[in-house]
Amino acid sequence: MINIFSAENEGRIDISRALGSTETAMYIYDLLPGEGSSPYHYEYEEEWLLVVDGAVVVRVPEGERTLDRGALVRFPPGPDGAHKVMNRSDSPARTLLFSRNRAPAVSVYPDSSTMGVWSGNEQDEGVFRRDTAVPWAYGEEGWDKAD
Repeated sequence: MINIFSAENEGRIDISRALGSTETAMYIYDLLPGEGSSPYHYEYEEEWLLVVDGAVVVRVPEGERTLDRGALVRFPPGPDGAHKVMNRSDSPARTLLFSRNRAPAVSVYPDSSTMGVWSGNEQDEGVFRRDTAVPWAYGEEGWDKAD
C-alpha cells in the first residue's frame, strides 16, 4: 500500500513497481518551485494527471493551463496529448501521473525533435534525433536474398 498524500519522495516514486503492477504505469512526482517533471512530449498511450497537492502549470498544444489540487486531466494518445508539467508557484506540488503500461512504447519530444524508444529491454532503448532517421532496411544490403 502507498498513501499518495504522505509517501516520502525525492522527485519521483514508481508506484507500479512498488506495488508489483505490470499493467499500469503510475508515478508520484514531487515538484519544487521552478521544477518540471519532464520535457514537453507525447506518447501513443493515453495518460492521466491528478494534482494531489499544490498547483501546477500544464503546457498543452492549445497553450498553458493552471491546475490546482484535485484537478484531473487526460492527455490523449499522439500529438494532441502533448504536455509538460511545471511548478511555477512558491510552494511544492505533488502530482500523480498514470497510464497503461506497455512495451514497446514511443515518446516524442517536439521541442528537441527527438524520439524515445522504450522496448522493455534496456539495451534496445534510447532517445534519437529525428533528423538522423534512415530508410527501412538501411545497412541491410542483401536482406531480400536467401543467402
